Amino acid sequence: MIILKTAAEMDAIRPAGKLAAEILERLGKLIQPGIKLKELDRQAARMIKAAGAQPTYLNYRQLPDQPPFPGVICTSVNDEVCHGFPDQRILQNGDIVCVDIGLRLNGWCGDTCRTWGVGDISPEAQKLIDVTRLSLDEAIRTIKPGGRMGDIGAVIQQLAEANSYGIVKEFGGHGIGKDPHESPFVPHYGNAGTGLELRAGLVFTIEPMLNAGTDHIQLKADGWTAVTADGALSAQFEHMLAVREDRIEVLTALD
Repeated sequence: MIILKTAAEMDAIRPAGKLAAEILERLGKLIQPGIKLKELDRQAARMIKAAGAQPTYLNYRQLPDQPPFPGVICTSVNDEVCHGFPDQRILQNGDIVCVDIGLRLNGWCGDTCRTWGVGDISPEAQKLIDVTRLSLDEAIRTIKPGGRMGDIGAVIQQLAEANSYGIVKEFGGHGIGKDPHESPFVPHYGNAGTGLELRAGLVFTIEPMLNAGTDHIQLKADGWTAVTADGALSAQFEHMLAVREDRIEVLTALD
């Protein structure tokens, strides 16, 4: 069931999105060769607590038989598509890493992610990051109240295919509000003018995941981490959006 938010509820969710974005920005400044993923997680936990918020990923389960997620943030490195564990691994020069943060502030959820290059990265890795970020930005610029969900996927798919990148189809954006994952599912591929109408009150994420090679993915034995089937790099960016009567508001934009 899709839960449409009132204007007042969309105002109330805005601080959660802003806080998630602010903490993600601060975490990004810590990313450099030699830092442990566990240290990024520790810092995220400290920042969330200091702000009077609670993490939504820690001990989270998507499925009843799934092990609880062990971190405050997701840290997906190189060929990891999403849901990577913030463990004792040390980031190396040339890596790329996606940090995904989820939190709850005053009962409302915030969710955003971004991919960084670690130190000096290859031109190919930088291009993947740039195109993935551009696909999110272009999707946001394209949509408007009264548009269709397929408008989002069409823009992302066009950019991905123009660069011979695989689009991860098993995961997508999602509704968000009191719960971190609500309906609807937001695919990152599709046809413009099709799908759910973007009605006032919809609050959802767009979070394209593009692979430098195949679109096929595999799940690691930990029950969470998705990786590219061919070992190619993967990048992801995510924003939260609210559909107002007259505009689309990006809830996790700092500018």
